[in-house]
Amino acid sequence: MATTKVPNNLIDLTGDSGAIVWASGTTAQRPTSPVAGDFRYNTDNSVFEYYNGTAWRGTVKLPPITLSYLVIAGGGGGGGGNYNVSGTDQYGGGGGAGGYRNSYASETSGRNSATEPTVILTEGSTYTITVGGGGAAGGIGTFNSSTTSVNPPTSSGYNGGDSSISGTGITTITSSGGGGGGLGNLYNVPFNAGQSGGSGGGAGNQTGVSGPGAGIAGQGFDGGGASPYKGGLGGGAGGIPTGLSSSITGSSVARAGGAGGGGSTIGMPSGVDGGGNGAYANTNTNATAGTANTGGGGGGSNGKSPQTNAAAAGGSGVVILRIPTVRYSGTTTGSPSVSTDGSDTILTYTGSGTYTA
Repeated sequence: MATTKVPNNLIDLTGDSGAIVWASGTTAQRPTSPVAGDFRYNTDNSVFEYYNGTAWRGTVKLPPITLSYLVIAGGGGGGGGNYNVSGTDQYGGGGGAGGYRNSYASETSGRNSATEPTVILTEGSTYTITVGGGGAAGGIGTFNSSTTSVNPPTSSGYNGGDSSISGTGITTITSSGGGGGGLGNLYNVPFNAGQSGGSGGGAGNQTGVSGPGAGIAGQGFDGGGASPYKGGLGGGAGGIPTGLSSSITGSSVARAGGAGGGGSTIGMPSGVDGGGNGAYANTNTNATAGTANTGGGGGGSNGKSPQTNAAAAGGSGVVILRIPTVRYSGTTTGSPSVSTDGSDTILTYTGSGTYTA
């Protein structure tokens, strides 16, 4: 469309009771190549706005950019196990859930702690969103008691990756990756304890002296101890191994559950999104992975003779931002999903990216 330039002092509306019709549209309909001085009415925000050469700005003072968040790290992987040729059962511990930090409404944050405070974003600043991956599972192998060797080498599960929000004017919000489940091994090779993390990994059984991993205050619970017949359960955001539910997206979703250890029965508590081993006695079943984008832990290995079934990886984390729509800029990277609930816009990051306020 051609641009018409109006000479100085040409428009005189004296005595006119009508109105000037300005260009208007949604945030998404802003000009693709704006120039400084462009002026329009934003129908999303219900304000006039202008382009200052670098960004669109409102002509009236808007409320602060208040951010509510849910930051969940990757879940820990399940612990490996060994089939001992002497027939001793050795079960890996379940992976712990990724750390869980929540500032939405009056909901519970990790380890059943109080809701964290919301934060105020700085207009025009870019905030970096990091989403942690799930931790890898520990290996499995056969232990030969006559040679005191393990073939192949086995290990505990690995911790999940951290998730975070960082940027100008805020203290970085970090949730720590869930702890890996402990290795099930009779002879105390390294790494048979559950690993510490956002929520702690469960202990591997037959370890003699090693215990579960510790969780972090405000993020998740410690892992569970092992018994002679199963590995310990992974810690969750709401207990062992239970997760927590949040309605930050507009509907209640359970996330950040711990996993079953090797030898766990098939049924896991309702609403837990961590992996369950689902194998007991001589059932030839591999462990179940943690649910993706919930930070659930991965199930531990079943070392019940004569099978040794594989442990499973933890689930990746997620970062969810909730911002009043009147202050939503629409400027993101990383392709978060965008939805609305009432007067707010919700961004769900299942991979790393940015948001510019």
